[in-house]
Amino acid sequence: MRRSLSLAAYLALARRAAHEPAPPATTRPDGELVWAHATEPAHLDALQQLAERLAMHRPGLHMLITSRDFSAEPLKSKIVMHEALPPDTVPAAKAFLDHWRPDICLWTGGDLQPAFITEADARDVPLYLIDAEETLLEKSSWRWFPDMPRALLGRFALILSRSANTARFLRRLGVKDAEISVTGPFQEGALALPYSESDREELATLLRGRPVWLAAMLQLPELDAVLEAHQAVSRLAHRALLVVVPDEPDDGPAFRDRLEQDGRRHVVWSQGAMPEETTQVLLADTYGEMGLWYRLAPITFMGSSLQSGQWGRDPNEPAAHGSAILYGPYVRRYLSSYTRFAEAGAARIVRDAETLGTAVKRLIPADQSAAMAHAAWDVASQSAGVTDKILDLVQDTLDIMEAR
Repeated sequence: MRRSLSLAAYLALARRAAHEPAPPATTRPDGELVWAHATEPAHLDALQQLAERLAMHRPGLHMLITSRDFSAEPLKSKIVMHEALPPDTVPAAKAFLDHWRPDICLWTGGDLQPAFITEADARDVPLYLIDAEETLLEKSSWRWFPDMPRALLGRFALILSRSANTARFLRRLGVKDAEISVTGPFQEGALALPYSESDREELATLLRGRPVWLAAMLQLPELDAVLEAHQAVSRLAHRALLVVVPDEPDDGPAFRDRLEQDGRRHVVWSQGAMPEETTQVLLADTYGEMGLWYRLAPITFMGSSLQSGQWGRDPNEPAAHGSAILYGPYVRRYLSSYTRFAEAGAARIVRDAETLGTAVKRLIPADQSAAMAHAAWDVASQSAGVTDKILDLVQDTLDIMEAR
């Protein structure tokens, strides 16, 4: 690789650390470790999903996600760690890599950190730039280091570009065609959940002709608003059935008590009860059966989103199963995902019992809910091919390293 005077000058400055690097607070787990740098908040969701899929093929694998420009968010995956990337100095990069010893690095978007990338390359850590985006790769400060972008990009074994425009930008910087693949955006996608086909068939037969909607991942304080909305829905469609899934199935008894106080005719799934013609609410208080409920309900309200302090639940789940999506205003953890769905006409925000009831009533006609559900599926499945490509890339690289 041709020597870059700009990169050499930058690294000379980057060797002057203001303070001794602090050791990471988290211990490196045993086994294979994928280091992934998330440049945008949406990358955090997509990378966690990628980690879960990798772990299914490689038990014991963990992923370390680093980030710089957004605050730490609650993690969904137990095999993922999230750390702030230290300042881009050579001592900090050396200390970081000494501690974590990553087997592979996935750098997303852009925001290239020269000291970290150069030190990782010097240790023969395979580097891949995924979801490369022109606006995230440009830095005004790099005008003082004109040949540094080319030198850094040359350290990546492969660059997956978000668009053809970004690919052209990369070529202008000197990246060879063979080192670029235009894949589209890397985003969290849809994964089908398991379910019992016999339960689905039995319930579908019992509920034939009845409007069904689902309130999923519900917090107990949200139940009153959902029941009030269902009351409004029932005035339009008196045979409508509401399926309520608590966010924590262990809260089932509290939900059951509230339904009994409310006087709604209900059945409890964990007790083996099936809905009758007069049943108004089905309380689905068991673990591992969301695939069943998403498949039965053409309309899903994603709970844990109506009250301040909540942070939402994953909209890709209902989208993967053909369900239109409604959600409350407090979805900070999944804001980028909900924004994608809303912009495509696949999801609609509600703010209280009145707007929730109105939205459900509008979606009861099958053509209305089907149009939203189809749009949701399109959005959720767009990134499936990109994720599959990255999955294969990581698998092949780790297999080669393991065989050495």
